[in-house]
Amino acid sequence: MPRPPDMFDREWEWSELTAFATSEGTGPRLGVVSGRRRQGKSFLLQALADATDGFYYAAVEASATESLHLLGEAVARFTGAAVPPRPANWDQALELLFGLAADRPLPVVIDEFPYLVRNAPALPSQLQAALGVRSERHRRERPRILLCGSAMAFMGGLLSGASPLYGRAGLDLTVHSLGFREAAEFWGIEDPRLAVLVHAIVGGTPAYRREFVDDDVPDGPDDFDAWVCRTVLNPARPIHGEAPYLLAAEPDLRNRSLYHSVLAAVAGGNRTSGGIASAVGRKATDISLPLSVLRNCGLLTAEPDAFRANRTTYHVAEPLITFHHAVIRPETALLSRRRGAARMWEHSRPTFLSKVVGPHFERLCREWVEWHADPATFGGMPIQVASGTVADPVNRTSLEAEVVVHGAIGQDQRILLSVGEAKWHKVMHLGHLQRLRRMLGLLEARGVDTTHARPACYSGAGFDSELRAAEERGEVVLVDLRRLYHGS
Repeated sequence: MPRPPDMFDREWEWSELTAFATSEGTGPRLGVVSGRRRQGKSFLLQALADATDGFYYAAVEASATESLHLLGEAVARFTGAAVPPRPANWDQALELLFGLAADRPLPVVIDEFPYLVRNAPALPSQLQAALGVRSERHRRERPRILLCGSAMAFMGGLLSGASPLYGRAGLDLTVHSLGFREAAEFWGIEDPRLAVLVHAIVGGTPAYRREFVDDDVPDGPDDFDAWVCRTVLNPARPIHGEAPYLLAAEPDLRNRSLYHSVLAAVAGGNRTSGGIASAVGRKATDISLPLSVLRNCGLLTAEPDAFRANRTTYHVAEPLITFHHAVIRPETALLSRRRGAARMWEHSRPTFLSKVVGPHFERLCREWVEWHADPATFGGMPIQVASGTVADPVNRTSLEAEVVVHGAIGQDQRILLSVGEAKWHKVMHLGHLQRLRRMLGLLEARGVDTTHARPACYSGAGFDSELRAAEERGEVVLVDLRRLYHGS
């Protein structure tokens, strides 16, 4: 089934949804679609319903009685009934929905499913019971039930072992943000440096371009600062207040002030649990639950150190949240004044470049290795990409590699393929290569097989002539912005 002409990318998601919605066979099927807000889930499901003449119902925050009433009206609009049905409970409502698919496989989409469960907690169990019925009627009815929601903690548990729906779903689809290359194309940005700067604020969330900045795209690198002031720093634009809403949209969070403080600590450069705890003035044991909850909500990611199994670093998953806590939140008072954005941005820009763009560029480099680097680049297939820390006992310090690549060479797994350093604002030189060689020597002394490991330098500012010459001799892999966006 061809994608709608107004749908950007999402080929894989569309093919999975259409295959599920049109699957032949008797009986009902269950699918779950999740993802953080603003990624285009509803757009995908509405397009699916339109393309297949399916049923789409978007729940709202309402009482159980009103929700049943609204569902009956939606069914009447779909069937053309003069009088809307009035299901008295969810058992009757499910019978009504299943009955829509009496003649053919029919997608039945229930968007914002968590809203319904909030006032009808037995609904997953009732749905499980309806799916399990083996009567002749239910063998004839072929609804392709699709449950959708943005409350990641809830949706993540919907198919878990403790859920009534465990083992019932034939589709479990997560709609992620666009990759950084796709995001640049979506925004129509050809300059790779400008693409990184914009992505460091809005990431790959599609809705931020259309609905939240009204298609306001920077008109080249020289317009970037003005674009920041007229969009994300402008209290009149929806995107300005979006970051706090992403946390508020998670219904099960308590003590939101603590969660905001944890996010602010991570955005400020505190990556370990001990550093985060110190920044928020709590013991490390006191923040283990907030860290776990934020991970379940999809707002934090936890990445194990490539060389230290007992060390985990945390990163904010949504760039807009990092920007908000690093740049906007500390300057709320100044931004509330008329024409305060330009003055605030003038002295906050260095913070943006160091606390936001620098770490974001490192993550883009790791993403490039995972999704775009050719296996020949590192002499093997990259499988695991992370940052890593190596102790240097002689100099009593630690060396950090922002891009550590482990992968496969033939049948051998977990081979160290590369250690790399990423610098957004520095022209890299032979000193950086020597530092990577030092790290490889320390790893070899610890018994790590470094035979296949290639040093790599990633830079947003370029490389000097000596480092370029080392690349020609095959001594180092160099990745600049053009290669990041267009090469492999």
